[in-house]
Amino acid sequence: MVSATLKERAGNGVFGTVIACILAYLYLPILILVIFSFNDSSSLTLPLKGFTWQWYETLFNNSDLLQALRNSFYVAISATTLTLLIGVPAAFALDRIRFPGKTVFRRLVLLPLVLPGIITGISMLNLFKLVGFQLSLETVIIGHATALISIVVTQVFARLQRLNRSLEEAAADLGARPWETFFFVTLPNIRSALIGSALLSFTLSFDEIPVTFFLTGRDNTLPMYIWSTLRRGITPEINAVGTLIILGSLVMIVLSVSMLRPQDE
Repeated sequence: MVSATLKERAGNGVFGTVIACILAYLYLPILILVIFSFNDSSSLTLPLKGFTWQWYETLFNNSDLLQALRNSFYVAISATTLTLLIGVPAAFALDRIRFPGKTVFRRLVLLPLVLPGIITGISMLNLFKLVGFQLSLETVIIGHATALISIVVTQVFARLQRLNRSLEEAAADLGARPWETFFFVTLPNIRSALIGSALLSFTLSFDEIPVTFFLTGRDNTLPMYIWSTLRRGITPEINAVGTLIILGSLVMIVLSVSMLRPQDE
């Protein structure tokens, strides 16, 4: 009995150590980034000199960085909206409509997701040059939406496959119009897929570099600004930007969990 208890405790200790190592591997670099964003020194070396808000003040006084941040939000929000507008109807078509080549279309819709970003960027660049489009943030939005639309289609389609169609039939039998059935029955049941795919698309678009590199014009997005800045070395100002992005990501996670909780329960 004592031997079994000791073995169980040893096993739990080993398991706990492995979990701690995994968490440290994942989050220690993020913790270091946050700590150095408050370091009272431009040198990113130990020991720390002291606590300061200087780099956040520098950040909010950097007009180029703030403009790049606004551009990133504009591109990510617009690209996410476009992926939803195209991806949701495509998912419904795959789930509800029979048409020639449906199986091929379902396979091909995954292609932009598995293609390297550099291939997507070069392909879209050639297309825009062929049709005479000037490179701008709008071309970046189209490129991001093209690369990310498969996320929405696959997520929503998978949720529709698990949807109990008898709920829609019951609503129709009770006199609900098609649009009422969609908004009051179907949409609440696929809400988790919509929110999840939208958040993932927003995140991937926000930090996308390869596609943006080929399709952007004179306007920088935040990842492109950081990339160009890092060629001169890491600065505490960049750490401050990263800390704010981490904070924003945590807020988005909390909001998404709170929005999904009533349905999950």
